[in-house]
Amino acid sequence: MTRRLQPDDNIVLIGMPGVGKSTAGVLLAKATGREFIDTDVAMQVRCGRRLQEIIDADGLDVFRRIEQARILELDCRRHVIATGGSVVYSAAAMAHLKAGGPVVHLDLPLERIIERIEDLDVRGVVMEPGLTLADLHRQRHGLYQRYADLTIPCDDLTQDQVVAEVMRRIGC
Repeated sequence: MTRRLQPDDNIVLIGMPGVGKSTAGVLLAKATGREFIDTDVAMQVRCGRRLQEIIDADGLDVFRRIEQARILELDCRRHVIATGGSVVYSAAAMAHLKAGGPVVHLDLPLERIIERIEDLDVRGVVMEPGLTLADLHRQRHGLYQRYADLTIPCDDLTQDQVVAEVMRRIGC
C-alpha cells in the first residue's frame, strides 16, 4: 500500500545520481504548490564548498556525517526534497525524512544512468575508490527499496510523466 500524501507532508525523492531527482523535484514542487529543497545544494551553501571539494579534502566518512547532520537539521513542511544519492547510507537521516512524508524512489536502469552522468569525477558522488557506477548501483539499490514508500520506474518517461505518476500514486 502506497503512503498517501497528507496536506502538510513533504515529498522526498531518493535515487541514484542522474535519475532526475532535482529536475523532477522542481516540477513536482510547482505542480503541488510546495517549496523545493535540493539537499546537495543546501549542503554546499552551508559548507561553502562544492560536494566534490568536501569529499576530496575531508573524505567519504566526514561527507556522510555532514550529510546526515544537514538532513537531521531539516525542519520543514509542505516541501519537495530532492536528496543526494548517498542519503540512504544513514538510517537516522532516512527515518527523519520518512517521518515528514512519503519517500519516492526514482528508479532508472544502470545503462541510462551511465548515459546521463558525464562528470562523475567532479559531481560529488559518494563512492569508495575503485568502485564503478555499476558497483554503486548494486550497493545502493536495496537501500533505496528498503526506504521507499513507492518506486517510480522512470525509463521511457519524460520528467512531466514522472511528476504525473508520483502525484497519481501518492494521491495528489
